Amino acid sequence: MHRFYIKKSKKIGLPPGTPIHLGEKKTDKTKITLIQYDENQLQELETDKFEKILSNKNDTAINWINIDGVSQIEIIEIISKQFGLHPLTLEDIASTGQRPKIEDYGDYIFLVLKTFYCDVRDKEISSEQISIILGSNFVISFQERSSNIFDPIKDRIRQIGSHIRKKGADYLVYSLLDTIVDNYFLVLEESGDKIENIERILITNPEAKTLRSIYSLKREIMFLRKSVWPLREVCNSIERLESPNISQSTKIYLRDVYDHSFQIIDTIETFRDMLSNMLDIYLSSISNKMNEIMKVLTIISTIFIPLTFIAGVYGMNFENMPELHWKWGYYFVLFFMAIIVVSMIIYFRRKKWF
Repeated sequence: MHRFYIKKSKKIGLPPGTPIHLGEKKTDKTKITLIQYDENQLQELETDKFEKILSNKNDTAINWINIDGVSQIEIIEIISKQFGLHPLTLEDIASTGQRPKIEDYGDYIFLVLKTFYCDVRDKEISSEQISIILGSNFVISFQERSSNIFDPIKDRIRQIGSHIRKKGADYLVYSLLDTIVDNYFLVLEESGDKIENIERILITNPEAKTLRSIYSLKREIMFLRKSVWPLREVCNSIERLESPNISQSTKIYLRDVYDHSFQIIDTIETFRDMLSNMLDIYLSSISNKMNEIMKVLTIISTIFIPLTFIAGVYGMNFENMPELHWKWGYYFVLFFMAIIVVSMIIYFRRKKWF
């Protein structure tokens, strides 16, 4: 299960704050995007050199710096020096197996979140860590790969007079957090469709691969649950955080994200119960299917027991058996066997045994 677990053997023995990239390398080239805006102006810049971002930084506007790709540690170290980030923050950004959390370092707030997406080819759920740094007038977001999860926010920023353009950097972080949480609903919808398909198969014709599908889906739901529970704690903590970087007006919106996290948890718990019940249904279906097979075989065996007895008796070929020399003996025995078979079938049908 390498998708759901990150090996950390590389960090053994290293001092705290040592930045080492842990996890799958999801992009070969780091892309840096700067979106600089306020109510009246907007500037966008995309580059692979952080020096260009620094030369265009404007302290009077909101600066959103998004980095796609965290495998190039040297770029993260440059960002850390320019913004005065703590070494532990640098380490958490590079290590992509972090648990969702929030830390207040005074000058900035550091968030670690998990987002999920469904692969187009195999329809399986994959995870990605997103790290967010909130300062007085800047937001830095780190993604493992280039994705379109934040495109709706970028479109809102590009709209003149939009609400996000009138707010500060804390509202931008709320928008990022809200988008990440809403993306969980999309993943849960995909999981819900999978559960419905498995239910239909369980009712009609359960197979061995059905059991594998149930276990695979149950593993994905458990991984979602492990990420959503700490996400609820993050939403609750950021709402209650006493920091000059978060205004009271933004905390009202953060409560809505907190409510959404509760809805996601309820849905995940429902899916867990459904999958557990589906395992019981599968085992019951297989048992019933086996019982049906055994019932048919038992009926067939029961029908052939008297036939086997008759055939065994007349198969002994003793000289003094009068039926052996009777002209119509062979046909009489066959006729008698047929009567026995028909009688037993009628009896079984009346008993509703098949």
